[in-house]
Amino acid sequence: MAIAKKLRRYIPSSEEFRYEEFPFYWLARVQGVYLQHMEKALKRVGTDIPSWRVLFILKTHGKSSISEISTHAIVKLSTMTRIVYRMKAEGLVDTSTHAEDGRVTEVTITPAGHDMVQRIQEATEKLFTRSFEGLTETQISKLNATLEQIYTNLAED
Repeated sequence: MAIAKKLRRYIPSSEEFRYEEFPFYWLARVQGVYLQHMEKALKRVGTDIPSWRVLFILKTHGKSSISEISTHAIVKLSTMTRIVYRMKAEGLVDTSTHAEDGRVTEVTITPAGHDMVQRIQEATEKLFTRSFEGLTETQISKLNATLEQIYTNLAED
C-alpha cells in the first residue's frame, strides 16, 4: 500500500517522520493523562478503571455476556472473567447462566453497582467537562468519526 508523499511525515519508517505530528503519539499522551486522572478520581470513590468500564457497559447495554463486555472494554476474555467475578464478590454485579446456552455467563448490575455508577459520575464529571473544554460539538463528532475510521482500519484482518 503506497502512501502519498505528503503523508510520509506520519509514518515512523519515513525520513520525513516527526513524532510531534504522529497521531498515535498524541493518542498515547491523551490516554496516559486521562488514565492518571481517572485512577485518581475513581480511587476517591473506592473503585478502579476496569470496574468503571464494566459498570458503564452494563449501564448502557443492560444484561451482557462476559464476552460482550470483554469486546467493548477491549480486554482479554480471561482477564474480564476475573474482573467480573471480583466485582461480583464486591456486590457490584451478579452473574447467571444464559437460558439457551449454558456456556455463556451473563452479567447484570446490582443496586450497589447502580449506586457506584452514581458516585463515579459525580467523581468524574469535572474531568470530562474539562476534557472537552473549548471544543464544539462538531469538533467532537469529527474526532469520534476519525478515531472510528482509524479503529476500523486497524481492526481489519
